[in-house]
Amino acid sequence: MKVIEVQNVFLKYPSSKYDTIRGITFDVRQGEIFGFLGPSGAGKSTMQKILTGTLRDYRGSVRVFGTEMKHRAHDYYEHIGVDFEFPNFYSKFTAMENLTYFASLYSRRTSDPLELLEKVGLQHDGYKKVSSYSKGMKMRLGFVRSLLHDPKLLFLDEPTSGLDPANARILKDMILEQKKMGKTILLTTHNMHDAEELCDRVAFIAGGTIKAIDTPHALRKCKADTKVEYRFLDNEKEKQNVCALSDLAHAEDFQAALQKGTLTSIHSKEQTLEDIFIELTGRGL
Repeated sequence: MKVIEVQNVFLKYPSSKYDTIRGITFDVRQGEIFGFLGPSGAGKSTMQKILTGTLRDYRGSVRVFGTEMKHRAHDYYEHIGVDFEFPNFYSKFTAMENLTYFASLYSRRTSDPLELLEKVGLQHDGYKKVSSYSKGMKMRLGFVRSLLHDPKLLFLDEPTSGLDPANARILKDMILEQKKMGKTILLTTHNMHDAEELCDRVAFIAGGTIKAIDTPHALRKCKADTKVEYRFLDNEKEKQNVCALSDLAHAEDFQAALQKGTLTSIHSKEQTLEDIFIELTGRGL
């Protein structure tokens, strides 16, 4: 089942001469983690604002849960969770007071805020004012806020930004846990490692248009054969060579070193998502 259906969408901000979003088309299926991958200013956040109902002056069609976003019902926000890259909180309130207040805005029963804080390692900071929180702590707090009401659809904007590797791992594991529960997730990021690890499919977006959509694996494999770099001893001197993986069986120096036992190292040099993005757009992530 398609949870999100976007057809030929354009959007121009009133202060701009040109469209920021230009002819975007894609869909997201239930239980899928779909990633928007692109540099700052590519149109990722604008597309997310359209999908979350913040921007409604678009042309084309944007349907979520089968309803055109221009005509969304008031209970739309009961079913989605949004985690912004720069989350806003009441800084003079504690984390628990913030979560308790936001939980009161929903008509449905919400999760225990303290249990969510414990999952992201903030249980001992729950009664501290948010004004004392670091950026990483606010990012974790923003993430659990988006989960309070057990939404069916999650919009995550750079969820691991500003986090150390350990806390980023915790959030990524929680995102994958949400997927296992059947949630649909739209992940906006310029972090190729997060996209490759988490996403079922990704869309490359640059200049307000989508340049490619596919699985991370398919995108990495579509442009060029994997390169293999190997080193070997020749007359007691180490030499190095690189060839395509498909040509390795015909590389005479490699085969000779393999038979003589003089091969000293070998490793593949697969293209990254960023390599592919640069090939398609001429821009880095």
